[in-house]
Amino acid sequence: MLLERWKAKRKHYLILSAAGKPIWTRHGDGGLISSYIGIIQTIISFYQDSEDSLRSFSAGDTKFVILTQGPLYLVAISRILESDTQLKLQLEALYMQILSTLTLPTLKHLFSVRPSTDLKRPLQGTETLLSSLADSFTRGSPSTLLSALECLTIRKSHRQIINNALLKTRTDKLLYGLVAAGGRLVSVVRPKKHSLHPGDLQLLFNMIFEAEGVKAGGGESWIPICLPGFNSSGYLYMYVSFLDLRGDTDNVADETTTKEESVAIILISTDKEAFFDLQGMRNALVEVR
Repeated sequence: MLLERWKAKRKHYLILSAAGKPIWTRHGDGGLISSYIGIIQTIISFYQDSEDSLRSFSAGDTKFVILTQGPLYLVAISRILESDTQLKLQLEALYMQILSTLTLPTLKHLFSVRPSTDLKRPLQGTETLLSSLADSFTRGSPSTLLSALECLTIRKSHRQIINNALLKTRTDKLLYGLVAAGGRLVSVVRPKKHSLHPGDLQLLFNMIFEAEGVKAGGGESWIPICLPGFNSSGYLYMYVSFLDLRGDTDNVADETTTKEESVAIILISTDKEAFFDLQGMRNALVEVR
């Protein structure tokens, strides 16, 4: 019964190591998919042994796309009408989600020391982020296809007021400052020579609004995160505060606040000791009239 339900899914994502160890699957579990992982690993290895990297193939109405990233194989299996390019972009986003947790040097070190490393433990807690990201692709994610992020539609004058408030209250410890509402970008401030990669923004918004693990942690959070598009080798530090603008006196969101009702202040620094500076900026920003 479980196997039949698994086979009935129109789209699957699998991540495995070059040694053939299953790391993550969107549907099913390790016991259910282990034999299929073995088959996929054998097929990929066959082409690598002949010095010809396998990128995609089709079987009937099912398309297989493989992305090789160092010691990881990421595989999309789809019966939905999507191109190889679309599926590859989705796999690249899943890979960036892994890097956002581990960083590239850590990932390389783990497998250089032990090629048969089981990555499940280092990635523990990231499964929800991977799953919510994968589900957004299956539902249809314009932001992935367009390498962009949706902005909240508001009056230009209102956006300018928010921009000015961010600039007025910014601290020297701030790298990026963002205001987002309902999962859409409202405003962003950044250094002149540093842009924000759309893939990095997608990871942030997936973590904050889709997986909802951040909001579940309470009114404010302090999170080390790697933004691979900015720097895949190290961590930045993210302060997140959810506001509830439904009239509560403390303006703090709780578990009853829906995604559409949530407003998030996202402040990012290179300094791991900047929590109180960013918290002070948040408080000043909320008080701006």
